[in-house]
Amino acid sequence: MKEFKSTEDILNFAIEAEQDAFEFYSKLAGGATSEQMKKVFEQFAQEESGHKAKLLKILETGMVEMTHEKVADLKIADYTVSVEVNENMTYQDALIVAMKKEKAAFRLYLALSERAPSASLKDLFMMLATEESKHKLRFEIEYDEFVLREN
Repeated sequence: MKEFKSTEDILNFAIEAEQDAFEFYSKLAGGATSEQMKKVFEQFAQEESGHKAKLLKILETGMVEMTHEKVADLKIADYTVSVEVNENMTYQDALIVAMKKEKAAFRLYLALSERAPSASLKDLFMMLATEESKHKLRFEIEYDEFVLREN
């Protein structure tokens, strides 16, 4: 697991992860086979861009707004099979990839919070884990509404 020497290292890592997620969802939007898919993935890309901006502000100001909220987990990602990213993905497959990606990010930040050497770093990792948990929930809700209700 990556070792961080400072809060700045953590924030730069998280900023890069948000940029990667923005690019990932933008690419999915670009390859979408329907307008609905394109719109949803563009929205997710913009949300990732907003998270990056929030992290950049924390990096600039040093101020972290902590929220200790409980985020629901529908556990849909736990019961789906892994899907490879490809140009011909269905909307269902794209949602599965997104759910699993967000779940992995959540687990990473949770694991890092458990190894944090200070309370402030632990809080920062927990904030990032909560953000990823919210992303996953949004994908699970979309999956529930689009896939499970139609079947």
